[in-house]
Amino acid sequence: MKQKLLITNCRLFDAPNDKQTTSILTENGTITKIGQIKPSIRPDNTLDAQGRIIAPGFIDIHIQGGGGGDILDATVDALQAISQTCARFGVTGFLATTVFKPDCENRHLDLAAEYVGRDLGGANLLGIHLEGPFISPEKRGMILPECICPASSKVLKHILDITKGRLKIMTIAPELPGALPIIQSLADSGIIASFGHSNADYEQTLSGFDAGISHVTHLFNAMPSIHHRSPGPLIAIFQTKHITAQLIADGVHIHPSVLSFVFETLGPNRVIPITDGMQAIGLGDGKYIYNGVEYESKDGTAMYQDGTLIGTALGLSRLLDRFMSFTDCPLDVAIKTVTQNPAALLGLGEKKGAIAPGKDADLVLLDHDRSVHTTIVAGNIVFSK
Repeated sequence: MKQKLLITNCRLFDAPNDKQTTSILTENGTITKIGQIKPSIRPDNTLDAQGRIIAPGFIDIHIQGGGGGDILDATVDALQAISQTCARFGVTGFLATTVFKPDCENRHLDLAAEYVGRDLGGANLLGIHLEGPFISPEKRGMILPECICPASSKVLKHILDITKGRLKIMTIAPELPGALPIIQSLADSGIIASFGHSNADYEQTLSGFDAGISHVTHLFNAMPSIHHRSPGPLIAIFQTKHITAQLIADGVHIHPSVLSFVFETLGPNRVIPITDGMQAIGLGDGKYIYNGVEYESKDGTAMYQDGTLIGTALGLSRLLDRFMSFTDCPLDVAIKTVTQNPAALLGLGEKKGAIAPGKDADLVLLDHDRSVHTTIVAGNIVFSK
């Protein structure tokens, strides 16, 4: 028997008339009807949105942890904590973002691959995003030296074996010896090769794009900056129209004026706000441990004791609010940057990223202050205030 959820009195995030309410019927995890619902339809559950905005569920393609759990913990409890914390901030799907340790068992990757698509009580685990191990030691940022190794097809094969077809994104530095064939191999396998943690110059960046890089990991961070006689990777990224880029829109990792510039330059279809989130998301300020090293979370910013930025402790809905404030981006466009854009990047556009019949019933209700009121995954309420 199909499970039916009826959501009434909701306002579509992109409706021309922002006063008009509608109803959405979901059946067995899929949106089946939008508009007036016949009285003969008898849902198993009815949710009165009371005029709140409804949007597609957010997708966070770069998050290490949340709610006290980290992917590196290699426990189901940690995955559940991350999943449920994501849901508190409107996220219905996420990529387990982590590192590979060449000389270790990497049980965390095996476990994450095992739990892709399984019920974790909150947001769906959609796949794995690996930062490295083929990255520049000079631009490693938060990544420890033992999580870096030379580009090698043998190591790549080992990674692919561990991740069991669940690897969706690999962040890679194209200037490394042997990196270009790896990039091409990733692209040929349908895995997104993402530029990042790289010391590449302008020409090396373009060579990476030619080899198959199609995305950029946390733009501006862990890469050379722009110089008028040495343009570096950023100019290559801005000029290459098919390249999409992650943004950490907290106003700390990137200055608000630069965020505004990037949004104007790349446009709404090429940017994807991310959390780059740590296990401190959803918890208070304090000191925590990432990969054996202590860091401090304060006012939503996470950094090592030496001042190295390592991510945020802000949920995606809160970062989206800041993104809108810094860029003057309207709500409907901002929502598309965390729904439609990541869904398209991951090849999930046919089922996720929009509200339409036939799409997955992954939805979020936003309160009048744009905070998350209710999160729905596959037609089931997984978070509510």
